[in-house]
Amino acid sequence: MKTPKLIQKDSGLKPYEDVICRRIKSAESKERELTQGSKNLADIANNHLYFGLHKTGNGWVIREWAPNAEYVYLIGDFNDWKSDTRWKLSSIGGGRWELHLPANALKHCDHYKLLICWPGGSGERIPSYCKRVVQDEKTHVFSAQVWYPQPYVWKSARPKKVKNPLIYEAHVGMATDEYRVGTYNEFRERVLPHIASLGYNTIQLMAIQEHPYYGSFGYQVSNFYAPSFRFGTPEELKRLIDAAHALGIAVILDIVHSHAVKNDNEGLSHFDGTEYQFFHAGARGQHPVWDSRCFNYGKNEVLMFLLSNCKYWLDEFQFDGFRFDGVTSMMYLNHGLGTNFVNYRMYYDETQDEDAITYLTLANKLVHEVYPAAISVAEDVSGMPGLAGPIKDGGMGFDFRMSMGIADFWIKTLKTKKDEQWHVGDMFYELTNKRADEKTISYAESHDQAMVGDKTIIFWLLDKEMYTGMNVFEPNIAVDRGIALHKLIRMASLSTAGDGYLNFMGNEFGHPEWIDFPRAGNDWSHHYARRQWNLADDSNLRYRFLQAWDKAMITLTKNEKIFNERPFAIIQNNADQVLIFKRGDVVFAYNFNPTKSFTSYGLEIDPGKYNMLLSSDSKEFGGFDRVDTKSPYFTVFENKKNLLKLYLPSRTMVVLKKMEG
Repeated sequence: MKTPKLIQKDSGLKPYEDVICRRIKSAESKERELTQGSKNLADIANNHLYFGLHKTGNGWVIREWAPNAEYVYLIGDFNDWKSDTRWKLSSIGGGRWELHLPANALKHCDHYKLLICWPGGSGERIPSYCKRVVQDEKTHVFSAQVWYPQPYVWKSARPKKVKNPLIYEAHVGMATDEYRVGTYNEFRERVLPHIASLGYNTIQLMAIQEHPYYGSFGYQVSNFYAPSFRFGTPEELKRLIDAAHALGIAVILDIVHSHAVKNDNEGLSHFDGTEYQFFHAGARGQHPVWDSRCFNYGKNEVLMFLLSNCKYWLDEFQFDGFRFDGVTSMMYLNHGLGTNFVNYRMYYDETQDEDAITYLTLANKLVHEVYPAAISVAEDVSGMPGLAGPIKDGGMGFDFRMSMGIADFWIKTLKTKKDEQWHVGDMFYELTNKRADEKTISYAESHDQAMVGDKTIIFWLLDKEMYTGMNVFEPNIAVDRGIALHKLIRMASLSTAGDGYLNFMGNEFGHPEWIDFPRAGNDWSHHYARRQWNLADDSNLRYRFLQAWDKAMITLTKNEKIFNERPFAIIQNNADQVLIFKRGDVVFAYNFNPTKSFTSYGLEIDPGKYNMLLSSDSKEFGGFDRVDTKSPYFTVFENKKNLLKLYLPSRTMVVLKKMEG
């Protein structure tokens, strides 16, 4: 086998060529096995069209895979939840079961389940491919629901493939300011226009796949083909996505294929009485931290279940791609726990789950076959080489990987260092330390940093002043510091980003406090599981300044196409705490110094005229208007150098651009 380009580009991978080539061959072999001569994976990933409940020309058919079952019955509203021979599925081989029914046997909105009987036991189960699940308000029991309304008619074309995602990470349920669960319709009507006004070109929707426990944030999935009933109907979700497309905004699904909820009654665990139908048996099938079940990616039936799931969301709901959750947990038998990944050997030893790596490779290939403009993003903290590299080059095929270390860097800095100890050299290294051959998406904080038990960046900066000092009427030094650094941290993360940027819903205006979903420990309160949008709209509060800054930096990023060039450092002066770098003709100058302002800070640069594009010190962003943003700036020739001299007030940043002529 010819040496893959992944290794040609990185000689440090040469010692692991055998492992990398084995992985390539494994994915190719598994694809041939699954397709059996079909043109591509997209042709065969259609389990959702076969299994589950479907209308036929003259009635209904339901099919299920339950290889350990002895008997399977359909039960529901239509037969008083009792099993009898009329509703008994027939075994059709390969662990598959099937039942045909006349047209009048079922109707729209009927509730149903399967009663699966196995040697020594039985249990009611929600069909594995069901597309609609609801919960009874009184008993809180979940069941499948017959769902065949009028087909949704799509009105808007999908956007073109997003080259540089500016992602707004959002949770529909907590997108309301009321003490309840928000809906798809409310998100479409109220939040979608807000996202569009800020300039984001991609929305990442969380918690869409059905999950029995709302407090899991959607990461304990029970029904992989069912959009969550809590937020509304499937058609209302489609209408939301359609409306986003009308605004030119792509929508990606935060898809969870890394594990599944361990609940038997609601999910896939012990579905046919065995623990190994979808998952590994024994300890390997139990996630030690997430208290969930781990898929067996070595079984073809599991691969087809997950691959078909990808195609289903792309086709049925016209999602524009996926952010794959928990990729680190998938790729390593130890789930990456307690591993620091300090050398290449740790990516190619016996701790890898190569079945999972094969699945991720095939999933990426499938996604782009089904919808070539789709984007796929990997949430991985390990730094596995080639994760976001082309499959043809020996990679796994993700379009982007999350730069997860950046958020950790900011939190560690805020926790452990005084302002005067911020080291801009370390900062620039951490912000730009990315594999040159893989595309990355940076973020200062996502939903992870906002969860209860941790603090958002604004909370680390302001603490108790968040509650008393955010009004515009009273001077507050602590709040001035917090707002200034919040702007710099977010802009530093965006302006050094490799290929894209992510913001979690509400963080654009420094949403106060944390996220805590209703649970027994908080008396099932929604107080912290909502977004207080009114804070950014109140002219008496300072939140609006942060939101205006977020919009300005997103707009600048798009207008100047800064991702077309990599950051090039000009000054990293740790004594002054000044960081200045270029991206093409755009200059980013930061002064993180808490006490010193510099009146004529010189930087060697191409000679000519420079215009000020943005200043974090402008009054519209809660600053003090100390920087002249209207006059042009010209280089001067001193000591055989072309110098651009800038006024850099304490805790501010400015953006300039070299003008033609």
